[in-house]
Amino acid sequence: MLLSEHTSNRDNNFNLLRFIAAFVVLYTHSFSLLSGDIYDEPLRRAMDMSLGDIAVDIFFVTSGFLITSSYLNRGNLIAFAWARILRIYPGLIVAMIFCVFFIGVWFTSLSTSDYLTDPQTYQYFFKNIILFFGVEYNLPGVFLSVPYASPVNGSLWTLPYEVRMYAILAFILATIVFLRKKIAFITFKNILLFVGLFSLVILFVNHFYTLRETSSFLPKFIRLFSVFFVGAMFYVWKDSIKLSYKWFIIFAVLLVVSSIHKDVFFIVYYLVLAYIIFFLAYVPSGFIRKFNYLGDYSYGLYIYAFPVQQSLLAIYPNISIFNMVLVSFTITLILSILSWHLVEKKFLKMKNNYKFIENIFKKS
Repeated sequence: MLLSEHTSNRDNNFNLLRFIAAFVVLYTHSFSLLSGDIYDEPLRRAMDMSLGDIAVDIFFVTSGFLITSSYLNRGNLIAFAWARILRIYPGLIVAMIFCVFFIGVWFTSLSTSDYLTDPQTYQYFFKNIILFFGVEYNLPGVFLSVPYASPVNGSLWTLPYEVRMYAILAFILATIVFLRKKIAFITFKNILLFVGLFSLVILFVNHFYTLRETSSFLPKFIRLFSVFFVGAMFYVWKDSIKLSYKWFIIFAVLLVVSSIHKDVFFIVYYLVLAYIIFFLAYVPSGFIRKFNYLGDYSYGLYIYAFPVQQSLLAIYPNISIFNMVLVSFTITLILSILSWHLVEKKFLKMKNNYKFIENIFKKS
């Protein structure tokens, strides 16, 4: 079947895929947090890529696809922006309140009054709920004695990139709408095909011909831009993409075989990743689709896991990797369930209440 034949309803496996990806991030972080070495993660030393990197790529490919769908189906920039705000910020703000005023107060080496009057405390809070200016990792006196000292929530680094991708996508799509009546070849399909393929070329060039410092902004931006816009490209070309077991098996086998060399794996991985994701999202059905009835716990799992794991290490410095994964997953899952049902789900019901914003713009 064509990909477009699967996108007409919400009966898919995206919630399950994102949940698994969020768990993988928790799992892979367990190694580096226990050792204090950011490179001490599964696959990292062998492939220059961790399981956590793959999980983040899954998030961004999926996001590019679904966010493009959201924009094109709504056809309204304000409605699009409002929906994105409701998806990202309410859950994030509550998580930051939890980190600052619960975890921070409990684990800081400072007195409570010194902690609460330290400007760094509020810089952490406000910078991390704005996101456009990056993220702040440290709270005063918190997690200084754990192996991976100081960062309270290292997982937040992807969120500013995601918000930027939303803004870039909205700009590109709005520009296409403005120009397509004047210039014949400017269509959603043509422009997003160019952006998606060109970003892959830049990704490969950057991989082979530039220094890939993991802490630098540009390599991360290139990688996340590429996977996001490949996802967007797949959506606008959904009428031409067939999802079949034959191609899924071929791409999966190619991926496994290419792992004999990390550079070959890098190329094959980014060429077949999106197809594999959308096949798994739409084709397998049956019992696993019941996961959708539980809710979308992936966001909460992602934004709560890191501080929970750091807290466990502060309390039990000799915890084993097995217990770290098991206990941190259990606690984080409870928090993510509460986040979904008490915060995220309630705010998402307000997605269609964007008219008041339009009225504000009209009055101004």
